[in-house]
Amino acid sequence: MTGVAWAADAAAPSGMASLAQFVPLILIFVVFYFLLIRPQQKKAKEHQNYLANLKKGDKVITGGGIHGQIAGLTDKVVTLEIAENVRIKVSRSAIAGSAADAEKPAPAKSGG
Repeated sequence: MTGVAWAADAAAPSGMASLAQFVPLILIFVVFYFLLIRPQQKKAKEHQNYLANLKKGDKVITGGGIHGQIAGLTDKVVTLEIAENVRIKVSRSAIAGSAADAEKPAPAKSGG
């Protein structure tokens, strides 16, 4: 029992030492914010602006991979013409991006 009594006499960590324990956690959060959270928010904002600025005649790709040209728009629904006289309605949020961006050739890999 004397071992327990000796352990009870240990001094509590000072205020500065307890703050120093949180510094690595704070630094990890800052790194996550600048490397993960902030770029994701920026990308989401750009996508929302893209969806808000869609217009008739734009060529787009849906999240499911369907390529089409916008034939009609409402607030929540986009009518895509995927072939001549073949039209489908999809949710505006289902539009993944521009077909022009997807058709750009990929950069060539340099052999090593």
